[in-house]
Amino acid sequence: MGTPRSQIQDDEVSECFDITEKGAQSRNRQVGFLGFRVSAAAAEAETEVSKMEEITQGVNNINLANDSHKKNRIQVSNTKKPLFFYVNLAKRYMQQYTEVELSALGMAIATVVTIAEILKNNGLAVEKKISTTTVDMKDDSRGRPVQKAKIEILLGKTENFDELMAAAAEERDGVYGEEQS
Repeated sequence: MGTPRSQIQDDEVSECFDITEKGAQSRNRQVGFLGFRVSAAAAEAETEVSKMEEITQGVNNINLANDSHKKNRIQVSNTKKPLFFYVNLAKRYMQQYTEVELSALGMAIATVVTIAEILKNNGLAVEKKISTTTVDMKDDSRGRPVQKAKIEILLGKTENFDELMAAAAEERDGVYGEEQS
């Protein structure tokens, strides 16, 4: 005769259980291995991010060293804004940074010189440095390189800059007060 039916089912169940258990163990090993691979990849990515942050910080430090001059730079154009816009902007920059660098190319050089002279003649600024160079630029109409003259004038506050600015503010407030009454 054969094996009783209940024993066959028990044998099949236990065999299925063994197979399932082995598969689960195998899967656990695979997951464990994948987990290791994932955590190794995460560690590598974290290291790369750390390296990138160091590089970014280094670049920012370099830019900060160069930008200390650039924050107080005004690039003057003789076509975009009126002359006294730049004069007033330079006054504000000198209040904030104690010195201002005026920069211009080509035809705007005369405007920069005029701004500097106005500030000097009003007793607000002293010349610290003037430099002239040429810059290679691409001519839009012809598509070939053209050299343009460039000027940079570094102006600093005079000793009585703050007093003169305060007097000008009082004068302005006095005029506006009279008009309103």
